[in-house]
Amino acid sequence: MTAEPRTESPEGTDPAGIAYLMRPVPHELPPNLRRPSNPWVGSGQPDSPDRSAPRPNRSAAALPRPVAVDWALVDALRDQVSTEQAERFEPGTDTLVREEAGKEAINRLVKQASTDQRNDGKAEFTLAQREVLRDAVFNSLFRMGRLQPLLDNDDVENIEIYGHRTVQLQLADGTWVAGQPVADSDGELIQLIQDIASRTGSGARPFSERNPYVDMRLPGSGARLAASAWVTDRPVVVIRRHRLIQVTLDQLVGLGMLSPVAASFLAAAVRARKSIVVSGAASAGKTTLTRALCDQIPAGERIATFETEYELGLQDLRQNVIAWEARPGSGEVGLDGRQAGESTIAEALWRSFRYNRSRLIVGEVRGAEVWPMIKAMESGTGSLSTTHATSAVAAIRKLVTCAMEGEEQVTHDLATSKLAHAIDLIVHVDLSYDPTSQTPRRQVAEIISVTPGERETGYATTQIFAPGPDGSAVPKTMPDLDHQGLEAYGFDLQGFTEALQHPGLPGRSTTGVRS
Repeated sequence: MTAEPRTESPEGTDPAGIAYLMRPVPHELPPNLRRPSNPWVGSGQPDSPDRSAPRPNRSAAALPRPVAVDWALVDALRDQVSTEQAERFEPGTDTLVREEAGKEAINRLVKQASTDQRNDGKAEFTLAQREVLRDAVFNSLFRMGRLQPLLDNDDVENIEIYGHRTVQLQLADGTWVAGQPVADSDGELIQLIQDIASRTGSGARPFSERNPYVDMRLPGSGARLAASAWVTDRPVVVIRRHRLIQVTLDQLVGLGMLSPVAASFLAAAVRARKSIVVSGAASAGKTTLTRALCDQIPAGERIATFETEYELGLQDLRQNVIAWEARPGSGEVGLDGRQAGESTIAEALWRSFRYNRSRLIVGEVRGAEVWPMIKAMESGTGSLSTTHATSAVAAIRKLVTCAMEGEEQVTHDLATSKLAHAIDLIVHVDLSYDPTSQTPRRQVAEIISVTPGERETGYATTQIFAPGPDGSAVPKTMPDLDHQGLEAYGFDLQGFTEALQHPGLPGRSTTGVRS
């Protein structure tokens, strides 16, 4: 694997300008886009303007320079605080209590270290150096170590690490720049990931030569981390951050991700309890769109989510949500073929039937999760899932392959029949880049309905919305009577019909959802 950057830094960018060791730069955020008065748009969930509002793009050169850190001193102070905590607190002591005591100890030890500098004939630490040192020790003990400043910085969207020396950062405007190392050796980088994986809050996740891959959600950040070592030439870490956490379809319309008519159709489909799969490439915005679709679920409904790693985060956004997360096992494999402590999505789904849930949502489907997804859709209505695919129809083929790989006895006919009866709609999100600026553009490109049908494929599809001249979804085919019935749930059928009859004309200025 090459250590060269994946893309060149923009001209004039100073890699040292990334805010690496600092508190997050405050932004003056615009207010949330107001929901229209129509009752079908928005579920009545509380708004969160700071987290869901789009943030302004900033170049790397505009960020302040970091303050140098003596990482050997950070390690020494961390060990002292850790020893003090081990002597002072019993196992299971509340985390907040430990953190407050840790802050007091860190302040005292940093002050002493500064005095020691003076006694050795060196300059005492400046106020900025003390603050940075305190933050570094605290992050090392209670947060994500040297990764934490990057996770705190809203201008950094994605982080890719290839060995300890090469750190690449994708900013909110889509540009890639070089970042400062987050470890002093590959071994230290592996240790950092092992430390993080051991305290994820949902059960320790092994990361070792025996378990060379780890996937997890980073606590408190909403970011997802994937790492591998021993099976790659250098340790590799990829962290993806979701900039839109609490998001509505109205906001995505305002951001240009889909049209008001398409938004009204999807909002109505969710409220009418249609089962939907969102497909697209990595980073296309599948999870963001799924969160916006979940926002259309009435506030009183009781929801269960099933994910390999927490990513949707519905349990943090609304009430009456039980979130199950798969947990890898450890130790020897038992007679049942499972490691001790292992918990699968399939098991959680089976047990969830005793928990009085009205909607069952299986998150990302990459392989064997397809069967829990099908069972969730068969057991209730209004389910939602995501998967990686290049188009809506390709998503069906991909899910068929996953179903056949997951169970040896499953035939193509059985897989297609199950999927055709379970899925109502597939929404495909396209990711493209401006050829000049490389700014990413995410947009809903097509919406298809799925029904049992043709013998050769086992299913039939109707492209209700298809890519228009600019790639965004526009009305293509009048939906069948069942989907026309979504008008009762707020689908702007009149606006859809007008756009279908007069393609290319400016769209209606309303939200496309009539009250």
